[in-house]
Amino acid sequence: MRNLVKLAMLATACVSLTACEKVQKVAADAAGLPTDENVLFWTQDQRDNAFRQMELLATTRTIEAGDTIRVLKSGDAFPATLPAVEGDSAPGLSIDEYMADQRLAGLVVLQDGKIRLEEYRMDFGPDDRWTSFSVAKSLVSSLVGAAIKDGAIKSLDDPLTDYIPELTGSGYDGVTVEQLLTMTSGVRWNEDYEDKDSDVARFNTTKSKDGVDPVILYMKTLVNEAKPGTRWQYNTGETNLIGVLVAKATGKSLSEYLSEKVWQPYGMAKDAVWILNDGGKEIGGCCISATTRDFALFGQFAMNGGKIGENQVVPVGWYDKAGTKQADIGVEGRGYGYQWWTYDDGSYAAQGIFGQGIFIDPKRKLVIAGNGNWPRATPDDKKVGRDAFYRAVQAYVDSEAAPAE
Repeated sequence: MRNLVKLAMLATACVSLTACEKVQKVAADAAGLPTDENVLFWTQDQRDNAFRQMELLATTRTIEAGDTIRVLKSGDAFPATLPAVEGDSAPGLSIDEYMADQRLAGLVVLQDGKIRLEEYRMDFGPDDRWTSFSVAKSLVSSLVGAAIKDGAIKSLDDPLTDYIPELTGSGYDGVTVEQLLTMTSGVRWNEDYEDKDSDVARFNTTKSKDGVDPVILYMKTLVNEAKPGTRWQYNTGETNLIGVLVAKATGKSLSEYLSEKVWQPYGMAKDAVWILNDGGKEIGGCCISATTRDFALFGQFAMNGGKIGENQVVPVGWYDKAGTKQADIGVEGRGYGYQWWTYDDGSYAAQGIFGQGIFIDPKRKLVIAGNGNWPRATPDDKKVGRDAFYRAVQAYVDSEAAPAE
């Protein structure tokens, strides 16, 4: 939810880096795209423009879709205004007003695998891609499940250093794969995006050296300040380490592995793209650009237990554990699973700054995917409004299932 990405400008088409940066700046200015590498300092108009075409600002790798597209049937459409939810102050929730308030470019609701709602705004459409920010974290954790099923990762109880030996002697000595997934490593970390000296600020500007991944270069400098497994702390760097773990264990890039395991066999409609870091590796904690419908399809894949036809992509019961509270985050009714935000009613969600999200409610066979551009990265009122929408959809689905009086 709070991931900050520092975008490196493309340099591959230029002879010298200085010349390339000048060319890219002129091109970005002409297209109305931002040239500041820090997304928090982009204007709202720049974000509206950039979030749908991040591949023009940074180097990416393609997550290839297959030849067979999963066809979604249409279910009964939701009413234009959802009825009021008991306990909420609003008299009812207009979907049009909700999208405007949340500044959503795309919104897709699947229920029992059928499209109940699909709406687009801001000159954005069903075939267009939008960036995910930290929604990518939940997709990356799913790749850990796939790697366990494939035998590339033996156990969640394995020490992380078994797979990334470069971390030996760092704060990650004694930290398990599962503790990395739940962000309970106990390693000292500062995720304050407005502090130029924070770990997340310095981490994102680390350059590759002698061919070593910049993720490893920075993370191996960190020290442990709490016993592993005893404290939860949000840490984007650790999700990037999860990406390193999966790539090392499988011998494949994250884009290739996601395409092989989910994107192609599950029938995603469009190629997606993944932003790369200075070392040419996918940023595990951020930045997959895909269509809103394909994000919803990923939610459907997770809700179905990670099974495609007769093929079980992740271990049986993976999402039952990944999508339930494994760590206490200090918020009543909420928690953190394996890179998923959890609700005590059994639902769980992937969330990214500026309003990206995939909400999954297995009990109601419900998936809600949204992509947008909030006025700020994590405004409390927008988060509250989004949760209110989730409750309104849940209540409406419940009302349909209730016996007539």
